[in-house]
Amino acid sequence: MGVVQIVTTCVAAAITAVAVVLAIRAVRRMLAVIRLGQPDPERFTGKGRRLKTMLTEVVGHTRMLRWGVVGAAHWFVMVSFLVLSLLVVEAYFEVVWPGQELPLVGHWALYGLVTEAIGVLGLLGILVLMGIRLANRRSRFLGSTMWQAYYVEYTILAVLICGFLIRGYKDLEWPVWAAPVSYGLGLWLPRSEAAVSLIAMVKIIVSMAWVITIATNLTMGVAWHRFAAFFNIFFKRSPALGALRPMMSGGVALDFEQADPDTDQFGVAQVEQFTWKGLLDFTTCTECGRCQSQCPAWNTGKPLSPKLLVLSLRDHAYAKAPYLLAGDDKAKIDLFALAEAERPLIGAEADGGVIDPDVLWSCTTCGACVEQCPVDIEHVDHIVDMRRYQVLIESNFPSEAGVMLRNLESKGNPWGAPPNTREDWTKALDFAVPNAADGGDFEYLFWVGCAGAFEDRAKRTTRAVATLLHEAGVSFAILGEGETCTGDPARRIGNEFLFQMLAQQNVEALTAVGAKKIVATCPHCFNTLANEYGQRFDVVHHTQLLAELVATGRLTPVQPVDGAITYHDPCYLGRHNRVFSPPREVLGSVATLHEMDRSAERSFCCGAGGARMWMEERIGKRINVERVEEALATGARTVAVSCPFCLTMLRDGVVSKEASDEVEVVDVASVLLRSLLPE
Repeated sequence: MGVVQIVTTCVAAAITAVAVVLAIRAVRRMLAVIRLGQPDPERFTGKGRRLKTMLTEVVGHTRMLRWGVVGAAHWFVMVSFLVLSLLVVEAYFEVVWPGQELPLVGHWALYGLVTEAIGVLGLLGILVLMGIRLANRRSRFLGSTMWQAYYVEYTILAVLICGFLIRGYKDLEWPVWAAPVSYGLGLWLPRSEAAVSLIAMVKIIVSMAWVITIATNLTMGVAWHRFAAFFNIFFKRSPALGALRPMMSGGVALDFEQADPDTDQFGVAQVEQFTWKGLLDFTTCTECGRCQSQCPAWNTGKPLSPKLLVLSLRDHAYAKAPYLLAGDDKAKIDLFALAEAERPLIGAEADGGVIDPDVLWSCTTCGACVEQCPVDIEHVDHIVDMRRYQVLIESNFPSEAGVMLRNLESKGNPWGAPPNTREDWTKALDFAVPNAADGGDFEYLFWVGCAGAFEDRAKRTTRAVATLLHEAGVSFAILGEGETCTGDPARRIGNEFLFQMLAQQNVEALTAVGAKKIVATCPHCFNTLANEYGQRFDVVHHTQLLAELVATGRLTPVQPVDGAITYHDPCYLGRHNRVFSPPREVLGSVATLHEMDRSAERSFCCGAGGARMWMEERIGKRINVERVEEALATGARTVAVSCPFCLTMLRDGVVSKEASDEVEVVDVASVLLRSLLPE
């Protein structure tokens, strides 16, 4: 061992010791913060399924690869990061014995080939990701902590370059085909044991400096997600969309017949009232901004960015943690933590609030953020939990939504229409629609929904569906006055108590008439009946049933529909319930379909979800106008929808663009009916 090796060994040992101590301390602090969250016992069920999902998402990069080049580049960087760990271990041998290879596998030509290939692809991948970050720094990366991301990327780049330089200076034992790039560098670099040890030392310094940096920055999600993501994906709620997470207190679903707001937790009012999985979510955020780039609120000038919301909650949780972890002894807590503990979770900037009310109420619960997040953060659940406290305890929500809630309580529908008019839509039909309460056998209970019963444009869809079912010979019945709102708008705005009341009433009505199979025209009703009533019924959306009837020949289109058609995916049918093909199959049987740029999983919201249908949109551009502009860009003369909320919002958007003379907005069922009965 020469002088160079003695120096490099001492330096490597010293910085590694510091890094290990700080890393252990950081992990312990991070776990302490996450444990501050409330219990969530359901996260530990189905461990085999969870492990399979985690491995599929990580190894297969199933979410990242949706983004094409970005996903492929990230996969190679991820793999190279894992291999870098081996190469860093190898560097510890090289600072002491420059000619030493990694024990056991270091002499294998296959090891040389694999590490060489991954090194090259990782190098290309990180350069691609660096370029993408620079190109998007003012869009989806806006608000991200950029220095941290640049530091992580340049660290990976530096370690990869060091790896190739070490091989270039070494006398390699492998054949040329196993390390062609390294041999190429070797043509320009002399064999030098001193250079190998020095570069290996630099490699260790760069790597351990990275460990020290992230160990002293627990909120550095762009680095910590490399470790936390495995756990966050493993413990995710599956599916994370569709049904909302129940309102919990102490890890148990709240029973409103026994709940007491003085002793039970009603929603989330403090950051520590999120579950431990929520705090793990905040810790894991990579700040990649995919949620932000897809969010309809952010894209139309609203203050809500799912990314920035999560980052605000993360920073607040870790800043408040010393206060929470101190227990009863607050004497030694620094002033910053004390000040953080005084901040309200929801409040305007003047009040020092962590989350501004306009951020909270801008959410349409469309699920685009959850759908796109590569580490499975559950943004919608966290937003609704904060809404629950604001509505149930503080009675603090947009004033116009109060009218909707009062109508639900008194009339059983958001519009406040008389319940005894729920069957009036049937009067325009030339056949009778049986009421399930009158007895008799039926195959499907036709869930009409509040919009389908009371809103004029939606009633056309209701009659079209009823006519198509009648033409196909499907036996169906309705509840009429016995039907009430499913409670979707109440639950999404945060009034869980009202939702539970309406749900119990509907379950009793459906059970009383012996309903087994239900067909619904509203995706919000469909989602609630199928996912939030305890999976008691077999529920289908009307486009699913119509697609089946067309495919089996029970409905036969006889005349093509003139003009190009574009289809808008409703959030609660598409993203929340993965129903993408049936509406397109129905439309494809009668017309030429022109897809919008944002469709299927990336469809853009109409702006009505999350009870936003009954709230004014005062900030930024209207979401429905943004979506209509995209629809008009396809050149289609008909915008087909499969949701009464979307029908209203997009129709209003078309009118606002003064395009109602050229473009119509109609339901998929109405399009099919035109082909089936042209007259």
